[in-house]
Amino acid sequence: MFFADVLETEGLGNRSYLAGGARSVVVVDPPRDIDRVIAAAARRGVRIVAVAETHVHNDYVTGGLELARLTGARYLVPAGASVAYPRVPVADGDLEEIDEGLTLRAVATPGHTPHHTSYVLEENGRAVAAFTGGSLLIGGVGRPDLVEPRLTERLARAQHASAHRLADELADEVAVLPTHGFGSFCSSAGGGGERSTIGTEKASNPALVQDVETFVAELLAGLDDVPAYYAHMGPANAAGPAPVDLTAPRRADAAEIARRLAAGEWVVDLRHRVAFAEGHVAGSFNFEGDGRLATYLAWMIPWGKPVTLLAESADDVARAQRELARVGIDRPAAAATGSPADWADGQAPLASFPRATFAELAAARERGADPVVLDVRRASERSGGWIEGSVHIPVHEIHRRLDEVPAGSVWVHCAGGMRAAIAASVLDAAGRAVVAVDDGYAAAADSGLTLVTPTRN
Repeated sequence: MFFADVLETEGLGNRSYLAGGARSVVVVDPPRDIDRVIAAAARRGVRIVAVAETHVHNDYVTGGLELARLTGARYLVPAGASVAYPRVPVADGDLEEIDEGLTLRAVATPGHTPHHTSYVLEENGRAVAAFTGGSLLIGGVGRPDLVEPRLTERLARAQHASAHRLADELADEVAVLPTHGFGSFCSSAGGGGERSTIGTEKASNPALVQDVETFVAELLAGLDDVPAYYAHMGPANAAGPAPVDLTAPRRADAAEIARRLAAGEWVVDLRHRVAFAEGHVAGSFNFEGDGRLATYLAWMIPWGKPVTLLAESADDVARAQRELARVGIDRPAAAATGSPADWADGQAPLASFPRATFAELAAARERGADPVVLDVRRASERSGGWIEGSVHIPVHEIHRRLDEVPAGSVWVHCAGGMRAAIAASVLDAAGRAVVAVDDGYAAAADSGLTLVTPTRN
């Protein structure tokens, strides 16, 4: 009997898979931190004989090359991918024996990238699972606009054709096991869900229920912002990522933290936003360790700028370091643990700012305070409605567009509070008076605030 274990990378919204039989397995689209994969194989008591990439990834640094080197596994990479290292080039129809009675069959599924390849696991000649990478996702497909703008429409059409090829060739009970689609920005609008089959997707996936023209038009219209760090992931994966180094970063004292801030480096406080608002080192930024740290920090930080991590414990630093390594921020310049009192120069007081709800924002407006309301949600979120009179700057652009924030006290909000806290910390570091609205956007409707709802044609 075959098995397919899921290796979740929640912060990036991706999944990798360990799949095979009693003795040997294949790993599909492994994460950068391959110690997780090796441990999973050890728990199963199996040998990794193949590592398969569905495509050259645009959203994270792969651990595939290093995993294959350490285990001696065959490294399967689509033949059409231009890479700078030896690998087993895989073409449509190629077969790879995994275990007795278990074979992996390559299926060309261009669309997410021109060279994208899915892998069908066959047990005694019968397809049992399809590792679809960024092709057919649960309820959607991988976005087609991450390679080259001039190819986007062509790749969108290829996504439609690839999804239909999988649906036509595979039985309804075959499991659909994608890499993207669990919160990943590689997923097109509408993707979601935890598990699926070919039959389920046939009944509901837009790629399989819409004609190609409708599908392409709606797919292209629904594309969201692309994280800036994606531009660095493809080249890193094509060149061949270096082995990940998760050894602890050097420890920084208060004087060094002050020097790094003065030099314009990023000092990132990983604590919860409530604790940060109550007191923090002036000039530091707040990216919660339990939030989507890798996505938003990598999206916002100037690429290559040194980053120092501040956290309550060494474990918190280690978790953040692991997350950041997955997107190519390999080594923090330094780190410190403890509390703000430990991190601040004794001559400088701690900074703080207030938090509030939407009801409190409404009350401030009623009092005539006329605060600046800054909406830091993405454009796709704001398109569904916004607070009347609010200014819109997405959180990932705030550090570059500070001069566009009107003068006055700034009440910053997002959809739930985490991104508002990030933006508030950036504004606070720039010397602005700020209030972080730590509230769900749904509460705005009941707060007395006037909301603008766009009309739909």
